[in-house]
Formats: sequence, structure tokens, C-alpha cells
Amino acid sequence: MLFFLLNYSSSGQSSGKGALLPYEHYPFYPGDDLEMTWAPSQTRFRIWAPVAEAAEVRLYKTDSDSEPAMVLPMKPDVLGTWIAVYEGNLLHYFYTFRTRHAGHWLGETPGAYARAVGVNGKRAFIFDPVETYPEGWANDKGPQLQSPVDAVIYELHLRDISVHPSSGIFYKGKFLGLSETGTTNLWNQSTGLDHLKELGVTHVHILPMFDFHTIDESQTESNEYNWGYDPQNYNVPEGSYSTNPFDPIVRNKELRQMVMALHQAGLGVVMDVVYNHTFDAGSSNFNQLVPGYYYRQNPDGSYSNASGCGNETASERPMVRQYIIESVKYWAQEYHIDGFRFDLMAIHDIETMNLIRQALGEVNPYILIYGEGWTAGDSPLPYENRALKAHISKMPGIAVFSDDLRDAVKGPWYNDKETGFIGGIPGLEESIKFGIVAATHHPQVNFQAVNYSKAPFASSPEQCINYVSCHDNHTLWDKTRLTIPNATQEELVAINKLAGAIVLTSQGIPFLHNGVEMMRSKKGVENSYNAPDSINQIDWNWKYLYKSAVSFYRQLIAMRKSHPAFRMRSQEEIAKNLEFIETGKPCIVAYTLNGAAVGDSWKRILVIFNGNRHAEQIRIPQGKWKIVLNGDRFMDEPLPYPPIPQLNLLPSAAVIMAEIE
Repeated sequence: MLFFLLNYSSSGQSSGKGALLPYEHYPFYPGDDLEMTWAPSQTRFRIWAPVAEAAEVRLYKTDSDSEPAMVLPMKPDVLGTWIAVYEGNLLHYFYTFRTRHAGHWLGETPGAYARAVGVNGKRAFIFDPVETYPEGWANDKGPQLQSPVDAVIYELHLRDISVHPSSGIFYKGKFLGLSETGTTNLWNQSTGLDHLKELGVTHVHILPMFDFHTIDESQTESNEYNWGYDPQNYNVPEGSYSTNPFDPIVRNKELRQMVMALHQAGLGVVMDVVYNHTFDAGSSNFNQLVPGYYYRQNPDGSYSNASGCGNETASERPMVRQYIIESVKYWAQEYHIDGFRFDLMAIHDIETMNLIRQALGEVNPYILIYGEGWTAGDSPLPYENRALKAHISKMPGIAVFSDDLRDAVKGPWYNDKETGFIGGIPGLEESIKFGIVAATHHPQVNFQAVNYSKAPFASSPEQCINYVSCHDNHTLWDKTRLTIPNATQEELVAINKLAGAIVLTSQGIPFLHNGVEMMRSKKGVENSYNAPDSINQIDWNWKYLYKSAVSFYRQLIAMRKSHPAFRMRSQEEIAKNLEFIETGKPCIVAYTLNGAAVGDSWKRILVIFNGNRHAEQIRIPQGKWKIVLNGDRFMDEPLPYPPIPQLNLLPSAAVIMAEIE
């Protein structure tokens, strides 16, 4: 355990004398007024800095002033906090805090709770939130789904989706770019927001859009690129996505305008959040106020590194836990965010994640919460306390990604030469079945034969995110080209569609990567977090080149949304109403759904996936079947299938039949 000097008197005030106490003895401040509280007649500043010897607020008239207009000494107050009060109107002043430790003043910081900042996030800004509200904001509301399994999530990066000339979008790479309607490519096909609406997805998952470090916002024409997993100011929109990063009001207002436009299109907004680490620990806003407290350490005092980015935050410590909870609540309340995706969620502890679920449920019961159920390295946090995939049943109302299905479908993420089920590899059938039942318990799944999980991890289907590609690693198109090098273009498209069919017909929550429906390529680049636009951008010409695939995905989504048999609500429903068929053939998975039992207009549904790259023939159950989907073709109307037990399967194809009457 590391110890720091703590100035703490019996009244809960910082005394300046100092006593040696471990982190768990730091006072907890439960108030909601940390940072800055503005009113026309008075501005109050409060920071939590229990080990500081002194603290001050430095006020600047502009963001570019080299010297402060005034410096306000802060006084020690209750529970490790320091306060300063200015009588008068400080609207539109910039400010920073400084704290002194061991006789030395640390660097200026906008504070951990800043909600508006100047360019590059170095100074916080005093503003009235009303200034940032678009017209009609008070009535803005996102979608209200009956269950998380009704969601179809579509992940995108704000720059990727709009920056290519073919997008027809004016505000390329900006919040406002995703607000535009009526945009088209050269073939008059919809792009951007209209494309998302046309596709039929329910939620747009946006890669980090809080203020991150690595892009120089002052260089507005530099076309710098980053995914944004390098947090700087957690409660502030990223300036490079605004039309004027020098104006703190603009970035806050334009993010709200984007959210409002997506809501008006019927789409929810999921925010990708990265509370597990900061860009740099030493110079972070946290460490300028309370050195060491917000981070976990190794026994030798160095920062532990479960994030793979040089540090990891300590969510189990009370003030860190409170910070994360208050931050997500702020985004949900002030920006009407409809969901949160937690990066490397297993770095956080289970109790914190459950408290986040509880707090967000009180703000909006329809908010989605999901995350990565793993870490990027080992952590001092005890294994049993980690918010891991294996522990998700202890976190009701929270979902995790199924890497089991992902890698079974297309091949392992760690080997760009190895394919999976869609490449004709046998032996992965149980892993595919595991994904189909949304990682819940099912009597017909041999869990010991599943690739990663050897037991069901989800207690209900709403805890499982099924996907085959995301921003990480190769796109689905690039992965299949690398791992199935002898496939023709036509075969690769068929293989892609098969993967999409598996995801969009499985139980649980489906998740799609921006551009998967139009064979998105990153030119073989696997980790494109800082690659140029030429690698990451969506070329909207692809929509024309692969228009049949785009239509295929749209029809799959529409079918899923229309038929509750693909969206069963509980483990019990799935186990009772989903029955796998033993085909006797490798690399084929088939099952039936009892639609009548869950109120579906299709009384019974037959779903078959042929991962083989050759045609096959199987026996199917008796029934008055009508063909809905054969390979890559949806029937205009379900087509009666003759009453014969044999069914011929196309290579790399899905078949869906239904008993409708």
C-alpha cells in the first residue's frame, strides 16, 4: 500500500500539518458541487484535494492570455475540499486550478470535472448551460425500446463516416456532419444520417467524442486522425469535431445538435467511454489535484497497466467511483445520451458497474450499457472483483461483447492467416451455437467445445453483444481476404453476407461495424487508430458497388425487427423455443424457432447456416415451409417449399424458412 501525506483534521478539513494515511483513509466528499458553480452574482469553486498544502484558482479573460487576470486563493473546507468564492459575474472567463504539494506548485489544470474548455482543453470555461441548448432541446428524447435485445447497434467514427468526397456531406469530420440530411453520393444514394435511417439500425455507437489528447485542435485544417482512446477532459466534447474549437460554447452546442438530429431520425446515441485510463498519468488533471489517488499502483509504486496504455484508474476507490458515476449521469442528463460502451470494462470493479447501472436507470430506464469484458493486461484489482465477461451474470442490465462468436465466425483476432466457420473450417459449430443462444444456458450446446467460454456467461440474452467486426482489428472484408486468399470477389461477398446473417438472426443484441454492409476495407491495416483518412474513411462509392449487399443487410434488420422470435427476452424462452437440428454435416448449423410461443406471426422458423465453401444437402424437419431467404436473396414473397425432406444449400449461405399459416 502506498502512503501520502494527508492534511486532515478532526473536523474533516485540510489542516496543512500532515498525517501519514493510506488511500482508503482519504476523506470522501459526497457533494455534487465540485469544480465550478456559476450564477450572475457569484461563482463558487470547489476542488477535492485532501493532500494539498495550498490551492488557488487562476482566472483568465481569454484562453490565450499568458497571465491570469486574477488569482483567487482557495481555503480548506470539509472532507478534503478547498473552496473559493468570487462575488460578481465571471461569465465567459477561463480558469485553472493549482495545488501545492511538498512545497512545490503542480501544473495548472482545468480540473477533473470541467464541462467546457478552450482549445486543446488546457483551461476550463465559465458558461451558462442554456447557451449551448439548440432550439427545441427541452423536448428532445431518444428511442424507448421495450428490451435491449430490440436494439441493432451500429458503430462508427465521426470522421470516417463523412470525410470522403463521395459522402456529399458539407461538415466533413464534424458533429454537424452527422446531423445533415438529404446527403447523397454520385448515384443519388443516401449517405450519412439518411443511410443509417434507411438501413434500419436503432442505435449509433460513436467512438470517443469526449475531449481527447492526441489531436491538436488549434490546427483546424491539419486532418489529424485518432480514434480518441486517450482521455483528457471526460465531461467535455472533443474540439476537433466542432466547427470552432476555440469557442467552448460551439463544441457543446454542436454535439447536442447532432444528438438531436439522430433522435429526430429515430436513432439512439451510444457514447464510447474510456474511464479505465488517461492519456498520461503524470500530467493528468487527476494527478494535478490528488497525486496517485485515481490510479492503481504496483507494489513497487509504479503505475499498473491493465489498459496497455501506461496506467489504469482505480474505480474501487470512493472518489474515483463517484467521479465515473457522476460523469455518465452528466452525459445522460445534459446531452441525452442513450447508451454507454465501456472500453476495457473489466478494469472496473463489479460494484462500480452495478452502481452505474442503478444511477443511469434512474435518469433513463432505456439506457443501454455494455462493454469489453476483458483487460489488456493484468491488474492489482482482484480477479473476483473485475467486471469480466465471466462475471457478467453478477451485473444485471449490463452486456458484454461475445468474442466467442466473433472469432468462431471469422477466425481468431490474433492470427490474420486463420479463418473460421465462414471460411469452411469445421469444429466451430458449438461456438456458433453458443452465439446463437446469446451465451445463455441451452441444453443442446456442448460448452466444453466452445472456443473460449466453457460455460454460459450471460444470465439473459440482453447481456450478450453479438458481432463479427468493430473498429479494432481487421474489417470483416479485410479479414476474409487475408484468411481466404483463393476466394473470388463474388465468394467474398457471399461470405460477408453469411456472417451478417449469423449476427442479425442470433438471440441477444446485434452489433455492426460501420461499412460492413458495403464491404468496408482499411486496405489491410489492422490497427488504424492513428492512420490517415485514406485508410479509415468510408468511400460512399462502395454503396453503389455493393448495393445488393446493402439491401441484404437492410432486409435482415427489417426481418429481425418484425419478428420477435429473433429477439426472445429470457434464457428460459430461448431454451424452450430454440431447437438445434443435428445435420450430420460439418460446418453447418441449423435450428428452429417456435415463433407461435413468443407471439410471432411466423409460427415456426427454420434457420440454416452453411459455412462450407461448397454446396451441401441436408434433411430438414417436416413442415409447411416457405422460403424467406435463400443465400443472398430475400424472396419478394415467401415462396412455398415442396414437401420433401432434402434441402440443397448453396456454398457460404444462409437459408431461412417459415411456417406462416
